[in-house]
Amino acid sequence: MKSEEAKELAKQIQVGAYDLHVHSKPSPFERGFDGFEVIRQANKCGMAGVLLKSHYEPTATRAQLINDNGGFRTKAYGGLVLNWPVGGLNIYAVENALKVGARIIWMPTRDSANCLRYGDMEGDFFRRPGISICREDGRLRKEVYQIIDLVREKGAVLATGHISPEESIQLCKEARKMGARIVLTHPEFPRTRILADTQKEMADSGVMIEKNWYNIASKTVSAEEMAQCINTVGCEHIYIATDRGQKGSPSPAEEYRNFITALLEQGLTKEQLTIMTHTVPESIVKT
Repeated sequence: MKSEEAKELAKQIQVGAYDLHVHSKPSPFERGFDGFEVIRQANKCGMAGVLLKSHYEPTATRAQLINDNGGFRTKAYGGLVLNWPVGGLNIYAVENALKVGARIIWMPTRDSANCLRYGDMEGDFFRRPGISICREDGRLRKEVYQIIDLVREKGAVLATGHISPEESIQLCKEARKMGARIVLTHPEFPRTRILADTQKEMADSGVMIEKNWYNIASKTVSAEEMAQCINTVGCEHIYIATDRGQKGSPSPAEEYRNFITALLEQGLTKEQLTIMTHTVPESIVKT
């Protein structure tokens, strides 16, 4: 599809869409927009919802504050990432977050043992041991099973975060055995990279696959490679998100439209994009 045609169609597809991975202020890391501004920009584009993610704080109450006071049609959603500031694999933090409406519970990201093996990410500001979801014998820790069970019971969704590919595959298998919904987080990110054929195997078992614009913008994967992977895995198992909000980057709403445009230019159809921007993400945030 030609660029100008793709841009116009992307605007149409963005109406009613969801971005389930956006970073915002306040944050200990440098972010460009506060939550109200993120939702205001998404609202101008007619988007249905945005999920605010923070590596170190729960965001469901932040989302509730925006929904109650912003006057936007676009709805804010929140989640929880199980890094050290919330106690790591802390079942009580999970239960509290779900109580106030968290829709996604991520396994450790910046503080995962896998992520720290690559070194600090930009902005990391304290030394800490890495969190693994597995015991020394390679089996999942008991608190991981407790978290899976609670997420399933409350109708929320688990996500793999920045744990290793091996941990991610193991976690997804166990979560699906237990009847929990789970997302494989940005498998094109170098620290969490998983090949397309393996993504397809996981998707066929019921795992949802997240695709992030940030990975294209940071040139760890091309738009062509992303589109090829989507066709391999199947759009019905995938949702797209930006992973944007970093200071100095364009707004998440703008980047979301750029993502849609890029995939249309690679030959994906309006129907495929609608599934990945509306149908799949809506199933995550709507109970």
